[in-house]
Amino acid sequence: MQTGLQTFVARLAGFTALGDAAALAARLFAAYLFVLEGWGKIGSYADVQSYMAQFGVAPWLLPPVIALEFGGGLALAVGFATRPSALALGIFSLLAALIFHQGADYSEILEFRKDFAIAGGLFALAALGAGGWSLDALVARWLRPTPGPGPADAVLR
Repeated sequence: MQTGLQTFVARLAGFTALGDAAALAARLFAAYLFVLEGWGKIGSYADVQSYMAQFGVAPWLLPPVIALEFGGGLALAVGFATRPSALALGIFSLLAALIFHQGADYSEILEFRKDFAIAGGLFALAALGAGGWSLDALVARWLRPTPGPGPADAVLR
């Protein structure tokens, strides 16, 4: 028979798994967008440079953009360096909204709002971390020092 404390701890463990699953889903949904966008920019490199130039963005910025979208998206997917990746992609999303989606028609307004919403989700990932189902968590567990023998162990010898 479980005590009240044991029941409470078991419920908290369930919430942890739910939180880890939600963090994984958030990372994968965001990664899907950025990996595909980065890959698409590689395939239509000249067209993207031309589009960027229409808004006064220097063509030399395209390789770092591709690296950020593709590399940052992959990092989010596996949960590696999640906080800095999410922060960088969130800032990128805000800049994309401000530079490329200032039009007055409804589709541009929608793109602007969407980029702000994506940035909000990414900032939440940056603040809360990757969750337990990630390389970040695996590395943290691996780097955590193993407890050595304590004073009580000396008494038992």
